[in-house]
Amino acid sequence: MRSLPLFHRVAGERVVVLGDGAAAEAKRRLVERAGGQCCSEAEAHHARLAFVALDDAQEAKAAAMRLKGKGLLVNVTDRPELCDFTVPSVLDRDPVLVAVGTGGASAGLAKHVRLRLEALLPPSLGRLAEGLYAAREAIRGRFPDSADRRRALDRALAKDGLLDPLREDSTGRIEEWLDDAADGAASSCVEIVLASDDPDDLTLRQARLLGEADTILHDADVSLAILNRARADAVRKPLPGNFSGHGHTVILRRTTAG
Repeated sequence: MRSLPLFHRVAGERVVVLGDGAAAEAKRRLVERAGGQCCSEAEAHHARLAFVALDDAQEAKAAAMRLKGKGLLVNVTDRPELCDFTVPSVLDRDPVLVAVGTGGASAGLAKHVRLRLEALLPPSLGRLAEGLYAAREAIRGRFPDSADRRRALDRALAKDGLLDPLREDSTGRIEEWLDDAADGAASSCVEIVLASDDPDDLTLRQARLLGEADTILHDADVSLAILNRARADAVRKPLPGNFSGHGHTVILRRTTAG
């Protein structure tokens, strides 16, 4: 990844926005939509973020340097080389947000990827998130062990699961899921023989298994690009070696030349 994707809370906070054109107005709308308060450079000492939308390249660079010198993170419209952060194209299913970014390479591309996703994700997705949040204590009570809890949610939220996020009626099934969900999940161990070092060559099943795994055991020369398709908190261990654990384990092996 070339950037670390984060969601920054700005509700009630001041955010500097410089500029008078359409780009600046768009940034002001975005800040206000997130609950922030737009302010001028003179009030930068109260802010942590700044947007610079000035047409003149030298003015924009000078403003960015001044604001960076005051400790602010700065975004400069159409000048990714000056940006501390970039603004993604946002798909809003509050409280679910899907942000599509290209690191400043092409805002148009990010927009059209987001538009495709708009057609896939139902308006009910936000209600499902709120329902799961409201049920969090009941979920913890049903699955006291965090690993069991994660695996139970994985099963429920998977394609065709009882809480499939793409189903309009999933929110109304949370209580049913809690009543019927198994208390634990059997451990599993799956071996994947990789076709190449390119993660795009993973099958859909292999990608899903990597995303669900608690532990990854791998040949020493498995590429980092492949390993990064696993959960960030999954345990990674090279093969060979002794392993004692639980949950879902995936063994990654390289193909041998033949």
